[in-house]
Amino acid sequence: MFVWRKRASAAWLAANETALRETGGQRLAISSKPKPKNAITEVANPKRHALKKIRARFGGTIEKLPRNWRAKFSRAGKTKTLRVGTRLLITRSGGFQTAVYSKSAAGKTPLLVIPAGTAFGTGEHTTTAMTLRLLEQTTRGWGAEWTLLDLGTGTGILALAAKRLGATRVVAIDHDPTAIATAKENARRNKIDNIDFQVADARRWKFPPRIGIITANLCSELLIEILPKLKRAQWLILSGILREQEAQLVRALERNGIAIVETRRRGKWIAILGRSSRA
Repeated sequence: MFVWRKRASAAWLAANETALRETGGQRLAISSKPKPKNAITEVANPKRHALKKIRARFGGTIEKLPRNWRAKFSRAGKTKTLRVGTRLLITRSGGFQTAVYSKSAAGKTPLLVIPAGTAFGTGEHTTTAMTLRLLEQTTRGWGAEWTLLDLGTGTGILALAAKRLGATRVVAIDHDPTAIATAKENARRNKIDNIDFQVADARRWKFPPRIGIITANLCSELLIEILPKLKRAQWLILSGILREQEAQLVRALERNGIAIVETRRRGKWIAILGRSSRA
């Protein structure tokens, strides 16, 4: 395994994060912020030549990770907990076998452990956090009779969260085989089964005729391209959208008969909860 790494200012990251996300996809991680004005970005890949393209565009360095890199990454990650409403806690700490619930004064709260790995996504990025909170909010009171399709699943965090929140059937796809392998490992880590993980391209994948809810944390260009397929779902949670791309996406939603129920904004990112007119 190889990793591309660059230490840069927060201003540089803000100017280049969109391009980095498009290039690195779910492998991109903003691993730490040792000082308020600095950040470290990383992209891991088993193939060195794939990282050379990133280095040629953004600078930085490439290094080969040691064989025990997984253990080192886990030890290096600081314990952080993300609370998603009142029904879910997500943390980066914990061993391979972990508890299903976190005990608190309020009782038991379902727990997910998503450590940093070859595909990144622990819930800390703004787009993931907004999507998780919209998913928890939307599915309150749904019971156990709902299904979810997660596009660009990465570490599988949204698919796993859906199961913790009560989904009966979850399908999660990603074009990256490494991401799917990581998502499956995270499912085993959290003792969650019955998720259908598939290596597939959302552009070409055959969507089922009916879906309860779709989560798609993707770039806006791809979201707009596949909207005619996404409107088969009753509910859509779309993220990975920059504020300056909002108007274009809103017009595309209107063309496809998808009503905007809620829009969340945080920094330069937005997330949209939509409902299909076919629902």
